[in-house]
Amino acid sequence: MHPMLNIAVKAARKAGSIINRASIDVDLVRVSRKQHNDFVTEVDRAAEAAIIEVIRTAYPEHAILAEESGQSWAEGDDQHEFTWVIDPLDGTTNFIHGFPQYAVSIGLLHKGVPSQAVVYDPTRDELFTASKGAGAFLNNRRIRVTRRDKLADCLIGTGFPFRDLEGMDEYLEIFALMTRSCAGLRRPGAAALDLAYVACGRLDAFFERGLKPWDMAAGMLLITEAGGLVGNYNGESRQMEQGEVMAGNPKAFAQMVRLLSPYSLDNVKPSLKPIGE
Repeated sequence: MHPMLNIAVKAARKAGSIINRASIDVDLVRVSRKQHNDFVTEVDRAAEAAIIEVIRTAYPEHAILAEESGQSWAEGDDQHEFTWVIDPLDGTTNFIHGFPQYAVSIGLLHKGVPSQAVVYDPTRDELFTASKGAGAFLNNRRIRVTRRDKLADCLIGTGFPFRDLEGMDEYLEIFALMTRSCAGLRRPGAAALDLAYVACGRLDAFFERGLKPWDMAAGMLLITEAGGLVGNYNGESRQMEQGEVMAGNPKAFAQMVRLLSPYSLDNVKPSLKPIGE
């Protein structure tokens, strides 16, 4: 295992044990609201602090971009070669309700490109890892995306708009279009874990808008190392800057581009008509 990936795994497991301890008495966890439907708990903060401590000890010169601190810690203001992108608890709303679908996500960018990835599900003790060029793994077993070649047979993950409800009408239109086009849509509520599920074949594809870099930095690498594709709704690799993500096995991805590209942020005035109408 790459030494930097080793540090990410150590950090993720430390965060996971904090989350698991807190989940036993989840009703006692203090919760605050960042904005509409966007919650943060003392557990998010404690898990993030634990991750940062592990990374800082190993690599004091690396930059860190983390959800709760929302800033980059680093010595010097230059562009950093290495940046750790951290979501200490993706799926906080699920966690607060005791719904066991949440994860720790840690991605390392080297010159802006994902090079190491860990997504850790503490309730199932499932550790998804990837290093650029070395494949993707679940608990040390190699994983790959599915081979389903018809969208009609595919199980697809998604996420509803929850912070910014402006896009709800358009999303419901996409939801209807995709529901008619695939075998089933799932909305489990933790994007980092949804992306990991695409990588290991539990989902054939995934799409969502309004994501942040820490939601996807690790998941993107898991998917590409598992033989899948990641991009925006146009299929272009602008997902990190736009927060518009589509991922899947190559066949499903190509078919989803045809359906979702009219809704892409790339198109200033997206046509709201499904393809073929």
